[in-house]
Order: sequence, then C-alpha cells, then structure tokens
Amino acid sequence: MPDISLDIPASGTNRKFLKKFLLIPAFLCLAVLVAYLAGVVYYQSHFFEGTNVYGTDVSKMKVEDFEKGLADYSLTIVQKDVNGNAFEETLSSSDLGISVSSTDELTKILKEQNAWKWPLKHNAVYAGRPTFITCDSEKVEEAVNSLRNMQKGEFINPKNAYLSDYKKGKGYEVVSEVNGNRLKKKALIEAVEDMVTSLGSSLDCDEAGLYKKPRVLSDNKRLNRLADRLNKYTSTNIKYEFGDNTEVLDGDIINKWISVKKGKISIDKTKISDFVASLRKKYDTIFRSREFKTSYGKTITITGGDYGWWMNTGEEEKELFKLIRKGEQGSRTPCYYQTADRYGTPDYGDTYVEVNLTEQHVFLYKDGELVLETDCVSGNSARGFDTPAGVYGITYKQRDATLNGENYSTPVSYWMPFNMNIGLHDANWRSSFGGQIYRTSGSHGCVNLPPDAARRIYDVVQAGTPVICYH
Repeated sequence: MPDISLDIPASGTNRKFLKKFLLIPAFLCLAVLVAYLAGVVYYQSHFFEGTNVYGTDVSKMKVEDFEKGLADYSLTIVQKDVNGNAFEETLSSSDLGISVSSTDELTKILKEQNAWKWPLKHNAVYAGRPTFITCDSEKVEEAVNSLRNMQKGEFINPKNAYLSDYKKGKGYEVVSEVNGNRLKKKALIEAVEDMVTSLGSSLDCDEAGLYKKPRVLSDNKRLNRLADRLNKYTSTNIKYEFGDNTEVLDGDIINKWISVKKGKISIDKTKISDFVASLRKKYDTIFRSREFKTSYGKTITITGGDYGWWMNTGEEEKELFKLIRKGEQGSRTPCYYQTADRYGTPDYGDTYVEVNLTEQHVFLYKDGELVLETDCVSGNSARGFDTPAGVYGITYKQRDATLNGENYSTPVSYWMPFNMNIGLHDANWRSSFGGQIYRTSGSHGCVNLPPDAARRIYDVVQAGTPVICYH
C-alpha cells in the first residue's frame, strides 16, 4: 500500500480546523452513549421490542399501558344460522367486564429484562395463560344471552334420527337427524370466560362443540336393526285363494298391527285374530244353509248338518304370527278342522249322496252323473229316531263293522257314518225298502240300504264325501 501523508500547514487557522475535526468523533460517541443510556432508562419501564406476553404484543408498552389496552380488547364469536351459514358477532371489553386483578406478573416479566441489552434483537415470547385477567360473570352471561343464536326464532333444536311411519311401497325408513343450531348456554359461558381470561380473540362455536347435538344418528345400529326387522315383517305377502276369490295379507295391513315401544317391536295378536276371524266368517260354510236342486228338479233350502269349510282359527293365528316374523311370501291354505269339496257355491261339489227322507230314496252322483239310485229305510219316526236333515260328510268308511247300541249289536258289511253314529249301511235283514216303512219300522237313525246298493255306494264314496239329507 502506498504511503499517504497529509501536509497540514502549521498555521493558526489550520490548528483550529484540526481541533474541530478531532472533536466530531467525540461528539458522535457521546451522542451514541447518551442514546444508549436513554434506552437503558426507557426499557427499565417498557417491554422490549418483539416481546409477546400470553399472545399479546407488548412491544414498548409499560405495565399500565397493557392494562389500559384491555379497553380495546374484543372477542369475536363465530356462530351459524338456521341454514348452517356462519356469521360473526363481537363482544367488547366492556361487554365482558374485563379487568386486571394484579400487575405483579407483568412487573416480574418486565424486571427480568436486562435493559442494558436493549439494542439487541429480542423475540421474547411468554407462553401459557395469564392468571391476572378476570371478567365479570354476570356481564358475560348477559353478553351471551344477547347473542343472535340465543334468540327465539334464530335457532333450531337438534332432533334425533328416527323411524318414519310405514309408507306404501317403501316400508319403514330411517329419517336422518337434524343437528340444528341450539347453543349450550352453560358451556358457551364457560368457553367465553376461558377465552377472555386467556386473551383469545376468536371463538368458533361449532369447532368448540358448543352446539347441542342429537343423541341418535342415522347410522345408529340399533335404529337400523329395528328398521330392518320392521321391513322384514311388512315384507310378508301371503295370498289366500278361496276359489275365485283372493285375500292378500301384506305390509299395508300388517303395519297397522305393529307397535314399537322403547325399541321393542310388538305384533298385536288380537289384530291377527280379527283378520283370521274375518276369513272364517267370509269363507267358512259349516252350519250354513244351502240352496240345493234335488233330483226331482225342485230347488230347496237345506239347513242343518256339519258339512263345509271349518277353519281352525286358533292354529291359523299361530301359523300366521310365525309367518309374519319370518317375512314369508307366497300362497297359503289356512288350517282347517274340516274341508269341503270346493270353494264357492255349491261347496259340496258334484260327487255326493242325496237322501230324500220323505220319498225314502237315495241317489248317488259321481262327477255330476247319476250312477245309482235306490230305495232306503231311514230312522223310525214313531220312536223318535228320525234321520236328521242336513248336509254332512262321510266320516270314514269300514268293511265288516258291528253297530252297537242300546239293546242291539248288528254286524254290517259296509259301514259309512256321516253324523256321529248315524250312517249309511247295508241291511240284509230287510226284504223291502222305501215307502212308509220308516214311520213305524225304521232304523235307530241310520239309512238302511239294499246290500248291493250299499256296496256300490261304498266303492264310490270316501271320507268327506257329502251326504245331503232332506224332506
């Protein structure tokens, strides 16, 4: 490096200039020192730049400035309207009654500062929550009560998911819950107080879980199992076919028999009984009068007898209850004590035995064709053993039976009872049949037949074949 030299004249003027020139750095150093010392003094009572106390920037603040600054504090409450749209409301410091209970904690933080280090960069952060911020509980409650979500007409209560009523073609459905926007007041007050004492700036009610929630949601297993069971029951589709008539039992009927109480399903068995009783009343033919066209061409009304459809309602009710619980589908024949030849009119069909008690004559029809007719002898009228009129069914048939009664025991070859101990049978001890024999020399109630006629009838009839007796 080349040598540099200053040739300063040693005149008096130059000496003054040099003196002034040398004083400038001294003044600058003094100014810096004064500024530094002033900073030391300043930061004895003020927080360093970049100091954050419990979330609040207190740079260059005095302790009393912090307290005064609380007057500008505000808390934003984020809510949602009845349509689920978010909106905000702001509560001020005065709304909440905020105050500082003690400045000791702030003073301690301030004293911990090393004021001599003020020129250095500081990013002091004091985390946690202050213990010196308080709020007025009564004012907080009043402020909460003033919020829009707390006003009548501005909130919807939550609703649990539930089962719909039965809908034709759809059955039962789980109706989704309604969340609503009803705030939990007590929890909201606590949350506001907590937010204020920690100097929080915003409270989102939804995120904080401050809205009341439905207890039962649409994915509730118990609720869905209940819907499945109900839909299983109402999926039942049973078709009863009574000849040309059809009666259908399906969900549109069954749902009215079902009730749900405390999560338990009940099927009203009295409704099942009523349904079965309606079928019995409509389609049973036992003990009912019938129109009958005799072999003589005359149409008469016959009453009496126990022939016809006779539903076993007790058993049918039990079976129907089981079928509903299984959700069965398909055609069904009811349980019967006894059946007839066919549904509709006439129920006795076209294979039957016709007994004209007045004419003492018997006709045998098979598939609508007259295959036999013969005279007979019925019950003794003089002794009160008249053969009862009515429509009956052959109970059973038996070869070589012995008929026992009071003071008699009679063997027969063809026995066909139709009314308890009254029946058709051969009477080989008689030499004649028909006419007026029955009036004084009739049977104990049975229809006596010539042996060959009895045999031929025996060969045609089966258990259940109608026997139609009339005068």
